[in-house]
Amino acid sequence: MDLPAPEPEARAHSERLSELIRAQVRAAGGAVPFSRFMELALYAPGLGYYSAGARKFGGGGGDFTTAPELGPAFATAVAEAVAPVLRALGHGACFFELGGGSGAFAAAVLPALAARGASPAEYWLLEPSADLRERQQQRLREALPADLHARCRWLEGPPEAEWRGVLFANEVLDALPTPRFAIRDGEVYEEHVVLGAEGDFLRVDQPADALLRAAVRHLERDIEAKLPDGYRSEVLPQLPYWVQAIGGLLRDGVMLFVDYGYPRAEYYRAGRSDGTLRCFYRQRMHEDPFFLPGLQDLTASVDFTALAEAGVNAGFDFAGYCTQAAFLAGNGLQAQLEAIEAIADPLEQHRRRQEIKQLSLPGEMGERFQAMGFQRGVDFRAAFAAGDLSRRL
Repeated sequence: MDLPAPEPEARAHSERLSELIRAQVRAAGGAVPFSRFMELALYAPGLGYYSAGARKFGGGGGDFTTAPELGPAFATAVAEAVAPVLRALGHGACFFELGGGSGAFAAAVLPALAARGASPAEYWLLEPSADLRERQQQRLREALPADLHARCRWLEGPPEAEWRGVLFANEVLDALPTPRFAIRDGEVYEEHVVLGAEGDFLRVDQPADALLRAAVRHLERDIEAKLPDGYRSEVLPQLPYWVQAIGGLLRDGVMLFVDYGYPRAEYYRAGRSDGTLRCFYRQRMHEDPFFLPGLQDLTASVDFTALAEAGVNAGFDFAGYCTQAAFLAGNGLQAQLEAIEAIADPLEQHRRRQEIKQLSLPGEMGERFQAMGFQRGVDFRAAFAAGDLSRRL
């Protein structure tokens, strides 16, 4: 792979995490599920990719660029979509952002909500990385007016009491540690990680447990096809439990998820026979999950059919599903384009046009990324009216 070499300090950091994972493999009897390897690689305290403190978001030295990092257009569209919900819920409604990245989304969405008369009583951020929490706090102190900054609150975990408002997650589901499965002689196996003779990481198959086996058989029934021998992919049996954990106490309000992925029938089509697992290192995508653990992102696409099932099973009504391009178009994109035309600075005008193109064009993020919403006690369906694709689920 033609990937840039890390600095000595970064390589030493990766080796410390690798040694931790090796110790876990040995303690588990010589093998851990791939999902456990992914969990440690991303979230091991002080060492994992999302908790180690390395710069991960934004252009240049980052490993990938999320929609909020491009500019305010994405957050403005989200504000347009959820403002009616927050106004309807009235006093005490909160906005709960999972993750938060560099704080770019919060810095843009809070003023956009205020401009629409829909400021939340509090803005909650749940961020597993202590370093990113510090960056978010500094950015929001500098970017927000005092009255909006005073609404920001960082959580250690999901709310523990009933609440009302909006739950929002952008590019969160793709980073959930996912089991990998394989079909061999008609049976379901799970990928595990073992150690080679030199302590290197290797993948092997072991018989799947009952939960993973049932999840694979469920998706086969749903797509009305048996997966062929040799087929490999990912499935998240824990997704319903995760959705219940993060949203179960939302008494009245909406959940909005934006991520890349497919409806189930497309996700598990015969031609996608090795799944969707990908790795991102310094703006380059590759397929080796064992390359420099802790210095690269590991990610898998979202099964949006599974997400729809999980949301409904958690007690929400399904609100809609569409591409990111359709979501933007249905939530004020035209007004944003007209505002760009009024910008006096030609360089800023060009930058904003390029931002819109990257967010909405099919060859960029417009169709690869999709939005899905759920509602309870409010009506959120209008946010998806520009191009609802629920029929594809």
